[in-house]
Amino acid sequence: MADTETADAPSEPQGRHVTYCGVCTLPPEYCEYGGTAKKCQDWLQKAHPSMYEQIWSPEALEAATANLSVAAQERAAKDAKKKAAQAEKADKKEADKKANSVVTIKRVERNKRKYVTAVSGLEAFGLELKKVAKEFGKKFATGSSVTKLPSGGEEIVVQGDVSDEIEEFLLEKYKVIPEDNIEFVDDKKKKSAAAAS
Repeated sequence: MADTETADAPSEPQGRHVTYCGVCTLPPEYCEYGGTAKKCQDWLQKAHPSMYEQIWSPEALEAATANLSVAAQERAAKDAKKKAAQAEKADKKEADKKANSVVTIKRVERNKRKYVTAVSGLEAFGLELKKVAKEFGKKFATGSSVTKLPSGGEEIVVQGDVSDEIEEFLLEKYKVIPEDNIEFVDDKKKKSAAAAS
C-alpha cells in the first residue's frame, strides 16, 4: 500500500537558477523589451558569454526569425533599427545633460562667524547623495546631511566652511564631474532680514 502511494505522489518541486541582467534586472531573454537593450547586450557578453551566444549570436537571431514571414522579418528589422536609434538618442541626451549640469558649492553664513556649506547638483552625475554626505562627514569630521530644497531638489549641507576642500575632494574622488562644472556661491544673510525675524 505504501509503495503505490509513493509512486503516485508528485515529486518535490525543484528550484531553478535564473540569471538576471545587471543593467535592467530582467532575465536576459527579455532585455530587448526594456529601454537599454544595447547596454544589456554588452553586459551579457562580458558576464555570460555562452548565454550571449545562445540569445544574440547571428545564428540564434536568424533561427528566431526564420519562422516569420517576409513582412514580419522586415517589420522586426525596422523595429530593431528604431530601438537602436532611440537608445542612441537617450545616451546622447544623458551625455548632454551631464555636460550642462553644474555642481553648486554654496557657503552660507548662519550666525556671525558660523558657516555651513551646501552642495547641490550632484544627482545629475549619478551620485547617491546619502553616500556622498556620509563621505563628507567622515572626510571633514563634521556633520553632514541631505536636505530637500523648496524647488524640489536635494542638497548636501555640511557644517563649517569647507567649500575649497569639498571641491578638491569631489575632483579627486569623482572623476565624472568636470572641473568646469563646479560653481562657487557665497551667500550672506542680510542684517535687515535677520532683524525682521
